[in-house]
Amino acid sequence: MIVVVCPGQGSQTPGFLAPWLAEPSFADRLSALSEAAGADLTRHGTESDADTIRDTAIAQPLIVAAGILAFDALAAEGRRAAIGGVAGHSVGEITAAAATGVLDAADAMRFVAERGRAMADAAALEPTGMSAVIGADETELLARLETLGLEPANFNGGGQIVVAGAVDALEQLKAEPPAGARVIPLQVAGAFHTRYMQPARERLAEVALSVSASDPDLTLWTNRDGSPVASGASFVELLVGQVASPVRWDRCMASFVEAGVTGIIELAPAGALVGLAKRALKGVPTVAVKTPDDLPAAIELLAQAA
Repeated sequence: MIVVVCPGQGSQTPGFLAPWLAEPSFADRLSALSEAAGADLTRHGTESDADTIRDTAIAQPLIVAAGILAFDALAAEGRRAAIGGVAGHSVGEITAAAATGVLDAADAMRFVAERGRAMADAAALEPTGMSAVIGADETELLARLETLGLEPANFNGGGQIVVAGAVDALEQLKAEPPAGARVIPLQVAGAFHTRYMQPARERLAEVALSVSASDPDLTLWTNRDGSPVASGASFVELLVGQVASPVRWDRCMASFVEAGVTGIIELAPAGALVGLAKRALKGVPTVAVKTPDDLPAAIELLAQAA
């Protein structure tokens, strides 16, 4: 069973869409997605510098649009039937919603554009950030976070937990890390997936009322707890709540194993989730679709599972 995974914020790099836009069909598709998002994603995916595309309001629609381009190419010519399921990490859940038919592409882009703006606005209210903690004992780390007023934001598996909260508390954690752990500050604008994002959650609840959700036509796992979700309306509710609650990617990967995963394909801008899979799902073949040149390997992996 081949699982398609959709990356989250931080996976974008300057110019990463340039190889895709060499093909006119991809360029036309991106133009339509840009219009729905109200942003020039063609420029941001080819010309904008790292600081520009780090902006949450730009990064999120850019990542979802890239994932939609890659999924459409992967699933073309009847290959969709060979896909065993889909899951997204953080904003990648909106890509997953589009891939599984929960949202049409235009609604997905409108939703993610508002999500990016709402989260950026929430992050601007006070100085917060995120850090990756690698190699800590989970129980010890969670106890330490409580004393510092920090929260776990992403349980990524493979010994990695991303934590978030006030900048001074994150600095204290880095200065005095848990035994045997490394604390790595992340280049993000705020404490995503924590209580600090409650204002964004409230705005997205309003946006959710304007989108039309269908039930997924592929297996779709949620970040909330790794379980499959059969109701499109329920998944949209989870998308709203997700901005202020932890991403349980570790449980998603556990669900892949339970479902009998035999391969993982990560959509553009790929790399991060394949890296986590290589540590947590040792021996499972993976393909990172970074450019159209990676599609043949992904298609071959699908063919082997068909």
